[in-house]
Amino acid sequence: MLSHDSIWAAIDRLAEQHSLTPSGLARRAGLDPTSFNKSKRVGADGRMRWPSTESIAKVLEATGASLDQFMRHVSPEGLRGSPLPQGTFPPQASSIPLLGMAQAGAGGFFDDGGFPAGQGWDLVEFPAAPGRNNGVYALEVQGESMKPLYRDGDILIVEPGAQVRRGDRVVVKTREGEVMAKILARQSAKSIELQSLNPDHPPRTLDMGDVEWVARIIWASQ
Repeated sequence: MLSHDSIWAAIDRLAEQHSLTPSGLARRAGLDPTSFNKSKRVGADGRMRWPSTESIAKVLEATGASLDQFMRHVSPEGLRGSPLPQGTFPPQASSIPLLGMAQAGAGGFFDDGGFPAGQGWDLVEFPAAPGRNNGVYALEVQGESMKPLYRDGDILIVEPGAQVRRGDRVVVKTREGEVMAKILARQSAKSIELQSLNPDHPPRTLDMGDVEWVARIIWASQ
């Protein structure tokens, strides 16, 4: 069972195993040295921020650790002799709404803030700390337009209403019903610039008046 705390704790333990600080581990993996800082694990609005699957993949490559070895740091067996900090709780599997990216462009599935609404949603299990679902939902990638980062059938966990910053992976829905997963390059009061995940697709610049909502991708199941 995965949780926000257990994933970050696994990264910390992997760093310790290689006699590195979290900043040193990020630097070795070719990431921004602040990527794993404590301040980056919670957003300015107090909501949890998850490390990306790409960051974890780079860390594994840089340290030579396998996914199984990383997961042993996450699992309860890896926590023996190292009790959880006071105030943390075991994760709980919760059912969250699931919708295909192609269907997400149709009307009736979201409210004005980009939160799930209406009928026709499936459900998928997603581990989360008690009371921390915050309206998250899942979108299933359909097609190959997001390769090589996301492939057909991958599940993107999306958090509407979360603060987004340059470099975040986001899902954007336009008022014309187009739904796309992109990287936020820049956002102002008038426009938003989006970098494509697929190098074959050019960047996009949209007027904010044409954007219905923007939601941050917090996790991807691949």
